This record gives sequence, C-alpha cells and structure tokens, in this order.
Amino acid sequence: MSTTDDETPFDAYRDEVDRPLWRLFSTYAPGRLRWFTIGMAANFIAQMSSLLPPLILGAAIDALFAGDGPYSLPVVPDAWLPAGEMAQFWFSVSTIAGAFIAVGLFTWIYGVSANLFAHDVMHTVRVDCFTKMQNLDMTFFDDKQTGEVMAVLNDDTRNLEMFLDNALVNSLRLLVMVGGITVLLFLINWQLAFVTLVAVPAMFLFTYWFMRVVEPRYVRQRSAVAWLNTRLENSLSGVGLTKTTSSEDYEVGRVRKASKRLFDDTMAVLKLSYLYRPGMELLAGVAFAATFLVGGLWIVNGAGPGPMTGTLQVGEFVTFLFLTQFIVAPLAEVSNIVDQYQNAKASSERVFGLMDIPVYVSEPDNPEPLEDVAGHVEYDHVTFSYATDEARAVGDELEGDEEIVVEDVSFSADPGETVALVGATGAGKSTLLKLLLRLYDVDEGAIRVDGQDIRDVRLNDLRSAVGYVSQETFLFDGSIADNIRYGNFDASDVAVEEAARAAQAHEFIENLDEGYETRVGERGIKLSGGQRQRVALARTVLQDPEVLILDEATSAVDTKTELMIQRSIDRLTEDRTTLAIAHRLSTIRDADTILVLEDGRVVERGDHESLLADDGRYATLWEAQAGNLDQALETLADGGRE
Repeated sequence: MSTTDDETPFDAYRDEVDRPLWRLFSTYAPGRLRWFTIGMAANFIAQMSSLLPPLILGAAIDALFAGDGPYSLPVVPDAWLPAGEMAQFWFSVSTIAGAFIAVGLFTWIYGVSANLFAHDVMHTVRVDCFTKMQNLDMTFFDDKQTGEVMAVLNDDTRNLEMFLDNALVNSLRLLVMVGGITVLLFLINWQLAFVTLVAVPAMFLFTYWFMRVVEPRYVRQRSAVAWLNTRLENSLSGVGLTKTTSSEDYEVGRVRKASKRLFDDTMAVLKLSYLYRPGMELLAGVAFAATFLVGGLWIVNGAGPGPMTGTLQVGEFVTFLFLTQFIVAPLAEVSNIVDQYQNAKASSERVFGLMDIPVYVSEPDNPEPLEDVAGHVEYDHVTFSYATDEARAVGDELEGDEEIVVEDVSFSADPGETVALVGATGAGKSTLLKLLLRLYDVDEGAIRVDGQDIRDVRLNDLRSAVGYVSQETFLFDGSIADNIRYGNFDASDVAVEEAARAAQAHEFIENLDEGYETRVGERGIKLSGGQRQRVALARTVLQDPEVLILDEATSAVDTKTELMIQRSIDRLTEDRTTLAIAHRLSTIRDADTILVLEDGRVVERGDHESLLADDGRYATLWEAQAGNLDQALETLADGGRE
C-alpha cells in the first residue's frame, strides 16, 4: 500500500475498505437487532395499514354510494365482510379509523426503535473511533491528523446515524409501498396496473445511473470537509503566531481556499441531486397522468381503450388514483435515500479507514508485569527512524531514504543517578527519551528497565514508573487542581498541594483569585509559560515515578524561578533515575553522566569536569553559555577537538 505526497496513512487505509456499509452493519448491529427488528416490523405494519383507507374507500364507493357492485376487498374472503349496507358503512368507517390509529401507533414505535438502534450505533462508533485514536502510534499525530479525526468523530458518525435512522427505514417503506401497491394494483385491475407502473423501470435505471455518478463526488465532498476541519483547527491553534506576524489575510486566504473547495464539491453533489429528485417526480407524474388518462377514458366510454377489455368501476378507479399518489412519495424519496446511502458509504469508509490503521506500539500478547521498579535503565545499541515508522504505518518499505534520528546509542543509569543529554536542536535528544516511554518503538537494539525489555512489559506498568516533564507543556481546560491530578485522579487535596509546593507552584496558585480551582483555559492559555511548566512538574511530582524524564523542564521560567525549581528537582531526583535534557548547561553540571549528541549519535560522554578537560564540543557549548563567546567562536572556527 502506498500513498501520494498529499495522501496520509488515514487516506490509504480508507481506500482499502471493502463493503463499508455491510461491515458497519455486521460489526455493530449484533446485540442491537432487537430494536432494529422491532423498528422494521412496526414500519412494515404502519405502511401496510396506510394502504387500507383507499381500498376501503373504493369498495364503499362501488357498493354503497354508486351501487355499481358488491362490497369486496382484494385477498379478503367475501364471507369475512358484512352483508348489510349499514354494517358495511360502519365497517368501512371503523376500518379506516383503525388504519389511521395503527399508522400513528406503529409509526411512533418504529421511530423510537429505529432511533434507539441508530443512536446507539452512532454512540458506539464514536467511542470506538476515539478509543482507536487514543491507541494510535505517535507517528499518526506527528502527521497532524487532528482535523481528519474530528471529521470522523463528528460529521461521519452523524452521517451514519442519519443513514441507519432514516435511509434504512425509508428503504423498507419504499419496498413495502412499491411492492404492496404493485400487488394491489394487479389484483384490482391488472391491465390498468401496467399503465400505472410503466415508469418504474425507467426510475430504476435513472437511480442506477445517479448512484454511479454521484458516489465519487460524495467521496471528494467528505475529503473536503476533513480538509476544512484540519485547516480551521490549525489556524485557530496558531492564532497567536498569526497575529504577531500580521498574517491574518494569509490565514483567511487559506481557509477561503479550503471552504471554496468544499463549496465546489458540495455543489457538484447538489447539482446531481437537484436533477435526480425532479426527474423522479417527473417520471412518477407521468405514471399518474397516464393512469388518469387511461382510467378516465375507460370510465367515460364504458369500455377499455385500445386492447383493454372488461369494465372499470368508479371505486376501483379512485383506489388506483390514491395508490398511484401513494407510490409517488416513496419513489421521489429515493433521492434522499441515495444521498444518505452515498454519504454513509463515504463516512463508513473513513470510520473503518481509521479503525484499520495498524498500531505497532501496543501491549504485547503476553505482557510481563513490571513490579517493584528499582529504576535501572539501559539503552543497548538503540537506533530509531521516523521515516521507517511512517513506512510501517502505510505498509511500505523505504529503500535508502530513512531519516535516522537516533543511531547506535548505548548508555545506562542506575537508581539515584542522573544522565543528561545535550546537543543542538534536532540532535535527537527528545526522541531518545520518548523511546523509553514507548511513544515510539526502537528499530534496532533494546531499552530495558530493571533488565526487562520495555517491549515485553505492560504499558501501564512502564508509563506509571516513568514520569515525563516536557518542554512543550500541555494543560487541559479545567482547574489547576484537576491538571495536577491528571493521571492520579483520586489524589487528595493535601497531596495536590504538597506536589505544588515541591514544584514551587503553590505560591503563585494561592495568589490567584480562585486558587487551585482557577480554570487555566484551553491549553493553559491563562497561565504564563513558567506557571504552566511548574503545574506540569507538580503533576509529575504527584505521580511519584521511579524514573524521571526532564525534557528542558525549566526552559520557560526565569533564572530566579529556575533556581527554586532546580532545588526541588534536586530533592526529587535524589533516589530516582533521572534522564534530563537542558539547554542551560548549568542545570546539569552535577549530572553523573553527560551525553553529547550530534545527528543522533553520542559523540562525547563523561561528567562535567572530564568533558571540560577534553575541550571538545561540550566545552565549546559551556564556554559559549558561560560568556566566553569570543573564545568559543575561535574554538569553533578551528574545528574543535573531537
């Protein structure tokens, strides 16, 4: 399976989905068939009941009002019908009234049942999609698929609900009405029935053409919806950058372009729909007009026109006209059914396209427990490539163009030790530490915790044992207390406050109007960068992990706050294994081991003093940060000592 430059793994798997609506029904209908069956049965009874009034009316006209014939009904034995005129009259009244009551009652039953079925499926599909999204590899989210997933969770599940609730019900209504009316028409007068149904084959051919032509247009429309969602999500997330760079017109232009694409693709669908529905109504109108013409001439002349023989009673003619009108509505409704079918087909392809994306970073089949963690961490000749992971996501194998991010890295850290990683941006430091959490899996080599390969242990055990404070702090919209508790949802208020104190966050929290109940806004926008970072650190303190990852954990705070946080970190790391990344080398000068990374490889290792004595890359970085800029530039110009 391969993708084009504009295609994502999501698109590639969507294109491979086979019989999506059958898969939807076979996957989600079992366990809910009771409601579906009740709904379909009630719908059948309601539609059949709606055919009784015109039959009764025709019989009453012929037998009671015009006196042209006996009181008879198709399929019903005459012995079952009343004999006297008044008995036939009241039978007609009560049967018509009962039919309307039955239509109302069973319409309500099928409406409730069908909605229970459809909305329960929609709810389950949405939750399953979100669950799948939670389990997808980080590579998926590195490709920025948020808009795609939001389109599935909202628009596509709604399309499926409309199909299951409306299209299936209306399809059964169509089959019952067309089939039932066809049978009744032939039982009443088979010759006139041929006239009435002459347009039906043309309707089916017209519908077949419409479905073939409109399907690819629906696919493009759903893709345009997802693209617009992605563009809107990206633009709103980056509104701060947009304003500071005066790029509002540029963003409006990009959204306008995406919206215009959706407009064009939607109009391509609507143009066909507006052709189809009037076309169906025209064909149905032709059938009605032909019935009125032939039946009217038959009544007026007293004999069938052309090759038609026999008699046509007034009541039969009235019944024909009513039933012909009854058949117009469900046939004209075919356009909506086809619309909903095509929409649901495109949406179910997207749903199962998401479901079918394989997850490579997953729980092993027989996971080993990771208990009583001491915190010994070992990287054993670890190599990792993002490009290789992307190739796995689409089933391809890249040949020679892998983007190696981490290459042949080995080191170990014992409990209570700190290993620090330094290097230029893009050297692979953050990726190297994310591998310990199995946010990605290594391509070669192994990472072990207490001697166990992390690919063999339970993910929950691993991630509970490793605390991670990122340079890109994320807070959910909620209270500060809720954000500190995140991942430890049962923690007490006292524990939350102690964690905040340890992270030097308690003082600023107490100064807020609502203290720990202050809402932080989406992504923590109401707090400063330093405040967000201290809340994130408090969250990790509350986790109390055996292994601590600090990915430039103090990068967003001022020097005074950094010193306070650093003291807290020093106390936090006394008896833990700590892996730290810092752009300020002063914060890691006391680390037991410092690794200098360049292009994903370890080019220097040692403690602070030994690396300074080696006078290599680390010494150059230290001199630059210590203020000896002229000497650092001179050293770099000479190439440094390897």
